[in-house]
Amino acid sequence: MLHIVDDEEVVRDSLSWLASSRSIAATSYERAAHFLAYVEAGQFDPQGDCVLLDVRMPDMNGVAVFDQLAARGLTQRLPVIFLTGHGDVPMAVDTLKRGAFDFFEKPFNDNELMDRVQEGLEKSKHASASAAVHARLATLSTREREVLDLILAGKMNKVVADELGISMRTVEVHRAHIFDKMQVKTAVELAGLLK
Repeated sequence: MLHIVDDEEVVRDSLSWLASSRSIAATSYERAAHFLAYVEAGQFDPQGDCVLLDVRMPDMNGVAVFDQLAARGLTQRLPVIFLTGHGDVPMAVDTLKRGAFDFFEKPFNDNELMDRVQEGLEKSKHASASAAVHARLATLSTREREVLDLILAGKMNKVVADELGISMRTVEVHRAHIFDKMQVKTAVELAGLLK
């Protein structure tokens, strides 16, 4: 989902149309506070999110919005592309150093902007998938993590049981729990997920 945060209706409409021409779903926000309410809800698109953020807005400027995203650790999950008609090089350099995805001055090249939006969506999708894997890993018990490490090392159940001083049946139960929690069916799939 592309999130367009700009106080000018004509800009929001133009960018929404441009996104639809590339089959990119978009939603727009007149005020930064409305976008931040979306962020608070945490209902991110599993296919990725990208933010086109105007620098100058009346209620809260784009840099302040970006700072809130950065403080929440969301700049990978919500790549921000700044848009400005009043850009200055030091501000662009500063935001890019702090994790902004890109910075475009108005008027911009439509195709270049949409290419970067698609790259941002892809980056977000990967960040989302990575966060989901880490969340699943966090559900594993200490013993399941030990079994997981030995499975990833390519060790058979009997060897795992010997190394951990537990029965082979216990290893099989842990292995089943690990596969269930990690949402995989095979050790190969598990290794691919965690590479």
